[in-house]
Amino acid sequence: MQIDKAQILEFLRSQGDNDKAAQAETQLPDQVDTDQHAGLLSQFGINPADLLGKLPGGLGDKLGGLGL
Repeated sequence: MQIDKAQILEFLRSQGDNDKAAQAETQLPDQVDTDQHAGLLSQFGINPADLLGKLPGGLGDKLGGLGL
């Protein structure tokens, strides 16, 4: 799944990880593919499945609306 880098940075900052957010800003591409960049995301302590579940308007909201 493609995620905009800005959403990932916002997620990291919301977790209080400003240092990781600063690193991610320089290392991540503008569009992050959760499969292709899973290793890079893990360097920042991000599990792609967790990230998708926590993004506003993301997969987690859709699944939650389905009662899953």
